[in-house]
Amino acid sequence: MGIKEKLKKVPHAPGIYMMKDSSGEVLYIGKAKDLSKRVSSYFQDARPMAARQMSLMERVKDLDYLVTASEEEALIYESNLIKEKKPKYNVELKDDKSFPFLKLTLGEKFPRLTITRKKVDDGSRYFGPYTRVKLLRSALQVMKGIFPLRTCRNMPGEVCLSYHIGQCAGPCVKKISQKEYREIVDQLVLFLEGKKTRLLKELERRMNEEARFENFEEAVILRNRIAALSEVPGKKLREYSGWGDVAVKLKKLLRLPRLPLKVEAFDVSNISGKEATGSMVYFNNGKPDKSNYRKFRIKDVEDIDDYAMIQEIVRRRYKRLKEEGGQFPDLIIIDGGKGHLQAAYKELLRLNLRHVPIVSIAKEHERIYTLSSRTPLDINRDSRLLYFIQQIRDEAHRFALKYHHKLRDKRVKG
Repeated sequence: MGIKEKLKKVPHAPGIYMMKDSSGEVLYIGKAKDLSKRVSSYFQDARPMAARQMSLMERVKDLDYLVTASEEEALIYESNLIKEKKPKYNVELKDDKSFPFLKLTLGEKFPRLTITRKKVDDGSRYFGPYTRVKLLRSALQVMKGIFPLRTCRNMPGEVCLSYHIGQCAGPCVKKISQKEYREIVDQLVLFLEGKKTRLLKELERRMNEEARFENFEEAVILRNRIAALSEVPGKKLREYSGWGDVAVKLKKLLRLPRLPLKVEAFDVSNISGKEATGSMVYFNNGKPDKSNYRKFRIKDVEDIDDYAMIQEIVRRRYKRLKEEGGQFPDLIIIDGGKGHLQAAYKELLRLNLRHVPIVSIAKEHERIYTLSSRTPLDINRDSRLLYFIQQIRDEAHRFALKYHHKLRDKRVKG
């Protein structure tokens, strides 16, 4: 395939690109927010070029590229590849004060990841250097959300805001063991070394292992880490209308891998076990989409067993959706407490759908439960987010009750 044909296939996505000569030697490596625009710009006749660039383009006979989840990830990959390939036309990055590094303090019991311009022989490991400080700071924030290492110089003995927003694992109050913490550090090192494929395989193995032993909280944390690392690039918040700013907050509160734009909620209704029914309501961009509501008549459960009923309707919904090749929701909400949540999640595991996020909300005290925490979320009762989740739950309850009354009335009249 000629270079002009390759140009047509370069996607509008963040990533890195490599320009090569006729023998396949890498001449230049660069990063881009939009690969297609950046790479194409080199081959536009009207583009003014310096002598060094003209020399480069005269030798370029081939190109390759790697799509990343973000421009920040592209920055990490670019630095690694330049060190590995040593391209002739890249400006040499010298290990001096002119460029920043990422410093991982491996000499500490619970290591931190920081930005620095000085390399000190203190047992730390340094990554870089990197050319863009602003983008590096942004990359550091992204990594905090995926690999929640502490940021404080001295551990305070109490959890801080970083812990509550999912950017610290809380070693200061023993929320995580040193062994578990070091596993996160090892995963971060693989990421910083550009070994993302190997990292994802390791995370997948660990997640399956935790799920097999029904350690749901640990499995969900790993699942979210995989989802964050595998996030499809190019999606921008501005593409969504309506309730986008609430969606962002809900994503952060529930530590979801993506924006909860498509939400499905389940409830069951029965009186003395008679005419038991289940419901599923569907919200799209914060609004109910009644054309996608589903109602279920409980078939496999004879006794009064809410857990089993929830399992039946979740199983029937997603077994069918999977068979039809349908689109799965960004978030599932179950009406009930921790037990209802775990019962529903067991069905997702059986269907190999552990990647679909799921939470529950109990009517008593309006508490929200997640798989990654033994205790309910600490959320303001007056919060708009809590109100939104309640609204969806109440709609599921209304729909289930309506179907239950219809079946009961039919039986009485019959």
